[in-house]
Amino acid sequence: MSPAARREAITFYILISPWLLGFILFIAYPMGRSLYLALTQYQIGREPVFIGLDNFTRLANDSDFWRSLKVTGLYVLGSVPGSTVIAIGIAMLLAQKIRGISIWRTVYFLPSVVAPIAVAVLWFYVFNPQYGLINTLLGYIGIKGPGWITSEDWALPSLVFMSWWTVGGQVIIYLAGLKNIPREYYEVAEVDGAGPWARFWNITIPMLSPTIFFNVVLGFIGATQIFEGPLVLTNGGPNKATLTYMLNLYQEAFQMGSLGYASALAWVLFVVIMALTLLIIRSSSLWVYYETEREKA
Repeated sequence: MSPAARREAITFYILISPWLLGFILFIAYPMGRSLYLALTQYQIGREPVFIGLDNFTRLANDSDFWRSLKVTGLYVLGSVPGSTVIAIGIAMLLAQKIRGISIWRTVYFLPSVVAPIAVAVLWFYVFNPQYGLINTLLGYIGIKGPGWITSEDWALPSLVFMSWWTVGGQVIIYLAGLKNIPREYYEVAEVDGAGPWARFWNITIPMLSPTIFFNVVLGFIGATQIFEGPLVLTNGGPNKATLTYMLNLYQEAFQMGSLGYASALAWVLFVVIMALTLLIIRSSSLWVYYETEREKA
């Protein structure tokens, strides 16, 4: 290796050393440690005892594990598609050239920068069955509202509704995607007699599909890790109707003190998220349109 190449290599490693050190200390080591703890019986204040795969075997007979997996799956199925539709709709409204539109863009984005705990506390007063905002408004028109967060049937839908409120980040990304669609496509389609719905389905959705794909992947990963809302609003109840996976993991680790078993739960969630994310990515070839690929073909 020449002296110049050696100096370049040394400079490279010096420059990436802060990131490399942070990665080792705050990502690689904690992941390795949690994998080791997943193979042990470990409680706070005691030394880990190696038990092999017993924690993972225990999962198969743990009703709370299966319950939390089901609740999280239902939440994802309600939250991600609903958020996608709402965010696209709002983005299309905010893409209009009208006076004061920048104020509305700010208003819709504000909920996304509020701390999750603060959002959950806010919605607690909205969903409260006795004096909550929703049931109070329904009472004005003679309708008795449901129990929302105190009802086994409505607790999980309440969390889904709450997730639809914080779509501001997705709206900004969809708005950028809409602005990137050439106006000539719409003009040509309009000349050919295409109506609004035809232009939406045949131009907007295909051209916006890479943006939809990006938001769906991030939304899926985030939804599978929902924690603050179930903890603050219901703490997993009633009758464990909102016992999400992360809440179950938290209870096992910091309420039951089973850190080894909680580590096993964390690794199972990691594998599930990784597998389903790869499935979504593989499916993208069927519904995501990339203009650059079309030009190369």
